[in-house]
Amino acid sequence: MDVADGCAFLFVCLPPSHPLLYEWVAVFERSGGVPSLVKTRLTGTQRLTDTYRWLNELPLRDGADAIKVGWCELTTTNTAGDVLCRNAWASSEPVTRDNVVALVAAGRSRWKIENENNDTLKTKGYHFEHNYGHGKQHLAALLTSLNLLAFLAHTVLDLLDPRYQALRHVPSRQTFFGHPRALTRYLLFVSWDHLFDFMLEALEPAQPPPGRRSRGTRR
Repeated sequence: MDVADGCAFLFVCLPPSHPLLYEWVAVFERSGGVPSLVKTRLTGTQRLTDTYRWLNELPLRDGADAIKVGWCELTTTNTAGDVLCRNAWASSEPVTRDNVVALVAAGRSRWKIENENNDTLKTKGYHFEHNYGHGKQHLAALLTSLNLLAFLAHTVLDLLDPRYQALRHVPSRQTFFGHPRALTRYLLFVSWDHLFDFMLEALEPAQPPPGRRSRGTRR
């Protein structure tokens, strides 16, 4: 990855994977030269303390041509001093007191992508698996690309299309995918608009008008 070409990066950086970088961190620790920032926050009834540390111009690996990176670390403790979370990242961006919190939040968001978006692709109807058996050349990559494009289109619709939002509000994602599959097997729709209008009209009787009491409700 060439930083000179504008390819910025932010990735997890821990002692087992980057021992030389942590030798430099240890040198600065012994001299008291590691800046820190401490913030407290409430999570429910629990008070947590986030301690941020950072350094810059550290070599990512051994060698004269090693990339110099910014390094930042987050340690979260509770009131008893127990460490609940500790992680660190290497960044192509210099780390400062002004941006360390944002950089750590961005680094932690990669976990969110792995555990939410990828989980959706694997378990919510997209059938995206770690399967390398499709084809001998480029078929696996093609199927993955089509899957990701479908997920992108559905995400945009979920954000911007009121009809799609109304349809997705009723069933689960996986159940919803089965509806167009079944309908288009037996009925002809001239467009997606026609299909969505048909589905919304069919769902309308199941939606009680605002303010109407359900049958059996005590007045």
